[in-house]
Amino acid sequence: MSGHSKWHNIQGKKGKADKARSNLFTKLAKTITVAAQLGGGDVEMNFSLRLAIDKAKAGNMPKDNIERAIKRGTGELEGGVLQEVVYEGYGPGGVAILIKTVTDNINRTISELKGTFNKYNASLGAKGSVQWQFENVTVVRITAEEKTKIKNWEEAQLELMDAGVDDIRESEQGVELVGAMDKFQSIMETVEKLGCEVETSGLEWLAKETIELPADKSESLEKLVEALHDLDDIEDVYTNEE
Repeated sequence: MSGHSKWHNIQGKKGKADKARSNLFTKLAKTITVAAQLGGGDVEMNFSLRLAIDKAKAGNMPKDNIERAIKRGTGELEGGVLQEVVYEGYGPGGVAILIKTVTDNINRTISELKGTFNKYNASLGAKGSVQWQFENVTVVRITAEEKTKIKNWEEAQLELMDAGVDDIRESEQGVELVGAMDKFQSIMETVEKLGCEVETSGLEWLAKETIELPADKSESLEKLVEALHDLDDIEDVYTNEE
């Protein structure tokens, strides 16, 4: 199985944005709080919480911060109720954009999004305007170095497909494993069983079809995506750029 890999685009844009974020711990804490809010504070019973904590540890988030975020989600500590909201819009060259947010104040989030979109000559769209161009799927990425730990790649691919992987996208950077939303846990468990450390994992909105932008439009889009990532309430940004 193969397919066009978005590894370079996703990792490149997110990597640049991550380095610029002074609010990284705030974003990680929100993700943990929402996971605990929805599924409870027991990592053995709440796989989403376990994933959020793993990401926080990878980001060198202090243990005390992680514990406080969990307690906010379970109600042991006071804190505003957080909501996950997806917004839609159009960027340079008509590219479709989905923005995943975690917020305790929707009015503030919308105001900041509108300001950022306007600054980069982009526009927010109505609900349903572009989301139909994406599908919400499990995406697990393994670096090329980690892949070398797998002794028999052909057998491993069969195991991964049995676990729910629908598409295996290989590139110089590594491997992207794509499957249905409800196969996230089984895919992660199979990757761990194969002895690989995951680079990134989670539910992502992947474009069903991609478009190629001229260099100037692509550069403008990159600046917009970075500016969006700098906002406190933004968890992730997805586009249908090739």
